[in-house]
Amino acid sequence: MKTFKSLMTIVALVMVASILLVACQPAAPAAPAAAEPAAAAKDLVAGVAVYKFDDTFMTAVRNTITAEAEGKIKVEMVDSQNAQATQNDQVDLFVSKGVNALAINPVDRTAASVILDKAKAAGIPIVFFNREPLAEDMAKWDKVYYVGAIAQQSGTMEGQILVDYWKAHPEADLNGDGVMQYVMLKGEPGHQDAEMRTEYSIKAITDAGIKVEKVAEDTGMWDRVKGQEKMAAFLAANEGKIEAVLANNDDMALGAIEALKAAGYFGADKKFMPVVGVDATAPALAALKDGTLLGTVLNDAKNQGKATLMLTYVLAKGETPTKDNTGYEITDGKYVWVDYKMILLDNIADAE
Repeated sequence: MKTFKSLMTIVALVMVASILLVACQPAAPAAPAAAEPAAAAKDLVAGVAVYKFDDTFMTAVRNTITAEAEGKIKVEMVDSQNAQATQNDQVDLFVSKGVNALAINPVDRTAASVILDKAKAAGIPIVFFNREPLAEDMAKWDKVYYVGAIAQQSGTMEGQILVDYWKAHPEADLNGDGVMQYVMLKGEPGHQDAEMRTEYSIKAITDAGIKVEKVAEDTGMWDRVKGQEKMAAFLAANEGKIEAVLANNDDMALGAIEALKAAGYFGADKKFMPVVGVDATAPALAALKDGTLLGTVLNDAKNQGKATLMLTYVLAKGETPTKDNTGYEITDGKYVWVDYKMILLDNIADAE
């Protein structure tokens, strides 16, 4: 019995020692929690403001932004209705919501400074697109970028289309004086694209050795209806004196074509007037196919929209945009330039 008690005592002591030994061991590290993404796509929000929704070219840009955002970032897009005060209020609302990044197509490029100051104060990176802010505004902050095209390039190409036509068609010189009499439909006054396209289209013509005479010029505010009205007035005041029409964009060019049709052009008698525009919008390409538009210049809405979205997305994630993470070359650390391309009937597929 005594032996049995001794044996039980030993067993008990061994068990206690085992328990104490286990208790003294350091605890096994807990399994690491699943890492949370730095900023899940569903959590990222970009505030996007477009100067006005009923602009044909900007409609193509914003549709691309929306499509490219799928699966990356939530986009809240607003129509600034061509009013800078409205856009400023929209930016204030985006800031109050705490969006991760802003993409702004300014109503007035000179007012970009006000929007930039709001974004900088809130620490929200910003991408301007299609309307380039002043260089001094772009230099204010290292988290401001611009996506667009070089306006001079589009003007030069537009002028070149007329140069090629004029040289290939001597009959285009209606009065035989060796001078191209033209009318110009401009975009809004002071807009960089309007001023550069106007200046450089004519420069391309004169640089080619062709003399020019401006018969009339007026602003059509990028609008098709206004373009038609202005062209009708040009025709009424200068019957038989106009040999070419230059428009700063396709919508105004298409408006001019409607006025020309009403005046007897492009009909059964083959009376023709060379009309050129910029943007290569779908309606313009249709006019190119039916022979009423001589040519246009591709303003690449798809790549402008995609580049804008990619820069905005990368900035919203807290990263610095590079060619590797956006797919686009960044010039001077701030600019993405999307090249223009001359579009005629023989290369129309490049714009479709």
